[in-house]
Amino acid sequence: MVRKKQEGMSTTREQILNAVRANQPALKVLPEVVIPADSINLQAKFTETLTTIGGKVIKAGSYGDIIDYIKSINKAGDRVISSVAGLSDVILSGNTSPLPHSLQDVELAIIKAHFGVAENGAVWITEYLLSQRVLPFICQHLIVILNADDLVANMHQAYEKIGNEHYGYGTFIAGPSKTADIEQSLVLGAHGSRSMTIFLIKPPSD
Repeated sequence: MVRKKQEGMSTTREQILNAVRANQPALKVLPEVVIPADSINLQAKFTETLTTIGGKVIKAGSYGDIIDYIKSINKAGDRVISSVAGLSDVILSGNTSPLPHSLQDVELAIIKAHFGVAENGAVWITEYLLSQRVLPFICQHLIVILNADDLVANMHQAYEKIGNEHYGYGTFIAGPSKTADIEQSLVLGAHGSRSMTIFLIKPPSD
């Protein structure tokens, strides 16, 4: 039997919320963050940072270079999934299933990124570039294709780029998955890919 709340009475939850509303601090204007122009070599810094955290950066002039690399490392029978058009030559198992659980045996995933961040080696990816949200985390090895000109110096600039965007899902990924226990035993791939390779695409100048 549900007891109706008597008129004029409030629940403990409502009392707490009312007290919070009545004691809100005065609103303040957010400080303006001025980010000075950065003269660092973004590609060099991004490569150095990602390499330090266990990732790998390869410069490429076309998708043909990427295809050749994938064929050189791929083993017969490995399941390869790509959400990048133009790489059908290396796809061995067809398109992804609509069910995320069907990706549990993916050896290599190939995706694109919107941009990269030089200071921490992260790449920004939204659902527009993924066939499945879980794909870059459930695969054993991850390849990310990034335009070499789409790099920013730091996270301040990164958030400026995405602050007014509309997306349902987005994530920064920096390097392969790593975790260590209290004895400092490093484990790769505990909650993500065991390796991460970034291809910086810089087409030859005409």
